[in-house]
Amino acid sequence: MMNKSHDYLSGPPVNTMKPGFMLVRHRQPTRCSLFLALVLWSISAPIQAALDIEIFGGGASRIPIAIIPFVGEEKLKHGITAVVAADLQRSGLFRLVDSSGPSIRDPRQIAYPDWKSRGANALVIGSAVMLPDGQVEVGFYLMDVAKQVQLTEYTMIVPADRLRAAAHQIADIIYEKLTGDVGVFSTRIAYVVKQSNKYALQVADADGFNAQSIIEYSEPIISPAWSPDGTQIAYVSFENKKPIVYVQTLATRARKAVANFKGSNSAPAWSPDGKRLAVVLSLQGGSQIFLVNADGSGLQRLSQSSGIDTEPNFSPDGQTIIFTSDRGGSPQIYRMAVTGSASGAAERLTFEGSYNVSPHHSRDGRGFTFIHRNGANFNVAVQDLATRQVQLLTDSRFDESPSPAPNDRMILYATEIKGRGILAVVSSDGKTRQEISIQAGDIREPAWGPLPKQIRR
Repeated sequence: MMNKSHDYLSGPPVNTMKPGFMLVRHRQPTRCSLFLALVLWSISAPIQAALDIEIFGGGASRIPIAIIPFVGEEKLKHGITAVVAADLQRSGLFRLVDSSGPSIRDPRQIAYPDWKSRGANALVIGSAVMLPDGQVEVGFYLMDVAKQVQLTEYTMIVPADRLRAAAHQIADIIYEKLTGDVGVFSTRIAYVVKQSNKYALQVADADGFNAQSIIEYSEPIISPAWSPDGTQIAYVSFENKKPIVYVQTLATRARKAVANFKGSNSAPAWSPDGKRLAVVLSLQGGSQIFLVNADGSGLQRLSQSSGIDTEPNFSPDGQTIIFTSDRGGSPQIYRMAVTGSASGAAERLTFEGSYNVSPHHSRDGRGFTFIHRNGANFNVAVQDLATRQVQLLTDSRFDESPSPAPNDRMILYATEIKGRGILAVVSSDGKTRQEISIQAGDIREPAWGPLPKQIRR
């Protein structure tokens, strides 16, 4: 496995974090050179893989819901019912109720006593009809079983190859109606996959399907970060034998180097308005946090310490950043203002344990997700900013790169199973966890994208 530390640790790596910190066995971190040896490989065929999703656990207060197979979907290349059901189940807030029996498309056909006896509180019925122009009309009803009333209905016309996207949208509508919170099933994720002798930055649906490589190289790619509007991704590439921060537009594949200064350029993080990036540079000695405009202009130094400052992440209001630093002797999480005279002064936020890294604000600004060393394990944790209470969400051995969903209900991260990196998602209460295994390749550096523009709150 590659050592991504840009000047922090030594010793045999067993897992990696974002640039700045590497996990090691049986020793405290010490300083080392920028990067250990990186091997040059040649680019081979495009990376493609199949998915295997496994769900564990579930809260006791989950909403029991029955989703009757959509009428007519058996005639289509892609189904809808299974995608909607999987989305809701993965959220950890729903329990699927047996929906066997004849399909129906009209609420007047519903035998409510039957569904009540099965334990369903909510019922979904729907249909999918192929139109003469090749598009598909998809409609559904969401019903309250106890009150025997309709909660919502929705109809859409989509191309036949967009049925999975339609299913995610249906799941979002159901989720929002029953929980009062915005759904995130129509969002996308980014991650890096290494297969054979190649690295690829891929973008996929939130459930891991429809993955596409936006860039592939024989040198490492790390630290992807979504722009707030979801149209661009910043990342670090070693294609020129040194770490350089690029910003790439997804629609056109056009990209620009926005941090290519002397020394290392790493750990990009977008400001909430998308106008600036926080980056980590060794331009002036050591690793410190700088601000740069999204086009690469207007470089401004932000942090001032004798230690290593890295992994910046903006608060939702854009007024502060949280970041990882060893200025106190061990890697901990700090907060610093990015505007006004307070800029440069940092407040320590983590005090439990000697290793806390990779902070990421919750979208409501009330807390942050991070990696906490728990004995010999490195686990996903959350901390409340007001109370400083810490909650561990996972119990696996090597977790890294936590990234909250846009509604803060789930957290995407990378973990290691039998020496291979896979994606995983844990609910914000730690009760439900899913593993998304790509059967070929080693997956790292996940980042959960923003809400699509049409449903952004």
